[in-house]
Amino acid sequence: MDLLDTPVSRRLKSVKRIIIVLSGKGGVGKSSVSTQLALNLYASSPKVKVGILDVDLTGPSIPRMLGLDGHGVHQSSDGWVPVYADGSETRFACMSVGFLLKNKNDSVVWRGPKKNGMIRQFLSDVRWGDLDYLVIDTPPGTSDEHLSLLEHMAPVHDRLSAVIVTTPQAVALADAMKCLSFTRAVNLPVLGLIENMSGYVCPCCGEVSNVFSRGGGEEMALREKIGFLGRLPVDTELVTLLDLGQSGIVQKYGTTQSARLFAGIVAQIVE
Repeated sequence: MDLLDTPVSRRLKSVKRIIIVLSGKGGVGKSSVSTQLALNLYASSPKVKVGILDVDLTGPSIPRMLGLDGHGVHQSSDGWVPVYADGSETRFACMSVGFLLKNKNDSVVWRGPKKNGMIRQFLSDVRWGDLDYLVIDTPPGTSDEHLSLLEHMAPVHDRLSAVIVTTPQAVALADAMKCLSFTRAVNLPVLGLIENMSGYVCPCCGEVSNVFSRGGGEEMALREKIGFLGRLPVDTELVTLLDLGQSGIVQKYGTTQSARLFAGIVAQIVE
């Protein structure tokens, strides 16, 4: 069999671009950035089709952020049918281990081989169909999940790229450097770096306070000669929206300040 002809390559043959979202450590808002990236790509054109795959197997938060908690995955003759965040329009597909748990509060206690098998199924058994973009939310760091992901997607490596998420403080930047080192070791192109939680905008007066300092991500991007996609402040409106886990997130998100800021980031990615 042709090494480039695998169940994963056949399933992903109609996916044009695959964007892997990475972070060196937890708590930097990687999943919220992944969610916003998918939402903004979806909003970039009325014809764009987007998928988001949650491979943070032990901490799946994408279903809640998209208001999809409680939805199940159905089996069809052509594989698993993803959950659609936009309902009947079916332009925004989502898949997560969170949809497979009997109780959303159940812990996922799996060793490496079980995680590897689950990721392989997500890539080869889900009916992704035609997608312009597939956004993949990964766990913090560089672990089994990342290696499994890249191993299974080796036949479509030419369509892969990465976005690195960090916060401005030195501790987060040190771990982001390890993430960048990983991308270089596995020859994964980096679209750029996003500096998240870069300031807090007071909802009352609009004053910006630099809670976690500011500019560290931009300095790192400049030093390492990678793209700096932009900075995102803490937005209380966005936090509330994603925490509530209500339906209609696709429409509601577009009214937030974060959506307007993120549009500039997406413009660089879709160039």
